[in-house]
Amino acid sequence: MTPLEYEFLRKLLKERSGLDLSSDKQYLVESRLIPLARRAGLADLAELVQKIKSGAEAVTSDVVEAMTTNETFFFRDKIPFDHLRQTILPALVQARAHRRSLRIWCAASSTGQEPYSIAMYVKEFAALAGWRVEIVATDLSNEVLEKSKAGIYSQFEVQRGLPIQMLVRYFTQIGELWQLNPDIRAMVTHRQLNLLEDFSHIGTFDVIFCRNVLIYFDQETKTGVFERLARSIEPDGVVALGAAESVVGITDAFKPCPDRRGIYRPNADRSARGGAAPLMPHSFRVVAAR
Repeated sequence: MTPLEYEFLRKLLKERSGLDLSSDKQYLVESRLIPLARRAGLADLAELVQKIKSGAEAVTSDVVEAMTTNETFFFRDKIPFDHLRQTILPALVQARAHRRSLRIWCAASSTGQEPYSIAMYVKEFAALAGWRVEIVATDLSNEVLEKSKAGIYSQFEVQRGLPIQMLVRYFTQIGELWQLNPDIRAMVTHRQLNLLEDFSHIGTFDVIFCRNVLIYFDQETKTGVFERLARSIEPDGVVALGAAESVVGITDAFKPCPDRRGIYRPNADRSARGGAAPLMPHSFRVVAAR
């Protein structure tokens, strides 16, 4: 791959996905895209670039999906999930008692381990029994969303972070694989969404998990995402970021929650906020925790 071809792909990936590749990552692009080019019947990456330039949208989408990092596992980093169970959900139960409903968004949800981790905690939170709770999982990649919808995981995947009691309680073994039970899968709604674009159409949320995706963006792109997130969160809602992510030096739209690593609240000191969109109609009724 020539330097010009690499620069073309770098620009394409940044525009389409926000992925900000440094100049020394050509080897990574080649390792992921050469197999894709072969599957498409193309001789090399030069032909792949020409195919993209000719307007082949399907190939372009395949390139973006191949370069998107989808590393995830159940209850990843644990601390944000502990905060969710121990402090965030109890506080929201009190604050939303008048409407008895919650909306939770898991952005860049990948193959589903994160939104399903949230769903299992919601299921076990007895105070939410009878509430309308919507968990929305979004990702740029339709491929990972399809895997998430199926809720089928390998032995290796369920061993990464998932407590054995939850595996027994919420999964059914199918040969060497494990599938989440229908009631847990039904708690999560899946949507294809690009964080670089306007996402006001999905409404506002009480909790947003947007973890381990912003680290791949440059500062300007991060700032834009934070501004859009600020318009999508309730004034007293919370945003969970990844362990290596922060708002410091990037935006004043959010401020850290004291003693809650990785958790942020909208900055009430900022001036005008956009109007909240109405709650979406899809919901499920949480049964009593077992």
